[in-house]
Amino acid sequence: MGRVRLQDVAEHAGVSMKTVSNVVRNAPHVSDRMRARVQKAIDELDYRPNMMGRRLATGRTGLIALAFADIGIPYFAELSRVVSRVALRHGYRVLVEETDATLEGERALLASGESGLVDGMIFQPSIMGSSEIARHRSELPIVLLGETAAPLTTDRVMIDNVAAAQDVTRGVLGNGRRRVGFVGHERSGLSETSRQRIAGYQQALEAAGLTPDPGLLIPTDEISALGAVRAVGAALDAGIKVDALVCRDDLAALGALRALQERGIRVPDDVAVTGWDDIRLSAVTFPSLTTVSPDLEALAERAITLLLERVDGYDGMGRHETVPYQVVVRESAPA
Repeated sequence: MGRVRLQDVAEHAGVSMKTVSNVVRNAPHVSDRMRARVQKAIDELDYRPNMMGRRLATGRTGLIALAFADIGIPYFAELSRVVSRVALRHGYRVLVEETDATLEGERALLASGESGLVDGMIFQPSIMGSSEIARHRSELPIVLLGETAAPLTTDRVMIDNVAAAQDVTRGVLGNGRRRVGFVGHERSGLSETSRQRIAGYQQALEAAGLTPDPGLLIPTDEISALGAVRAVGAALDAGIKVDALVCRDDLAALGALRALQERGIRVPDDVAVTGWDDIRLSAVTFPSLTTVSPDLEALAERAITLLLERVDGYDGMGRHETVPYQVVVRESAPA
């Protein structure tokens, strides 16, 4: 059998080609009953949309880009998986781009606009500020993710990092911890992500009647588990005393667990440890990791919805939205 055409699906389902097209594009006005009928025909015929034909007919490619620093970071790998799954529900596929967390890489990304390959871009900047992003001129719709300040004209989706940091710090304080360190922020200069998480951590300490101690801020030379092993190890060897470590991310928490274990310090008996991102490894570490868990499904759904509204012609001011998170309590910092 040759390639299945849109017309073949329409005839098999007993509907018009326009109806099939609306289902393939996930158009909102199609009834659930009709959508199920057409989807059944699509599945039975194993229909795959012709991307070139789609572009010629609609002016769109059916692709969106997802751009961030480094897919080697587990959070971004898991974000890619969720965004790809959600995009597919909307009739789109995802092209992943890395910027290497450099200003040059981020500028090159925005300058290229993916050369007409994609209909829009979801972008989590690491370096570029809002003013430079605002100066970017392109017909390509963009939605930002993450904590970097967004221009008023650009859509952005994130979790409330300050509130989440307050919550996870409040959790260890509620368990009687009083010398609470923060691990994993950049030694060379704070990213906005680190800035917001440290702010929430400090606010939680102050609300508990504690004076934040700058000596309990443990920076790393690199955002990695190995960087945290070195940094926490050096701090402990220098005599810093803590009974809890709130870590910038799960990688820093994994490094902290290693450094503590190497010195015979028990977790959570002697020192409680928390992470951030709820990567898959966090549930199987020993002890398993208490961590801030962003709702990636909600993050992806809102980002894609806002992006496709831009693709469909929305030209209003930027929508800046937050999505839920939860603190997942595990063995490293029990309630």
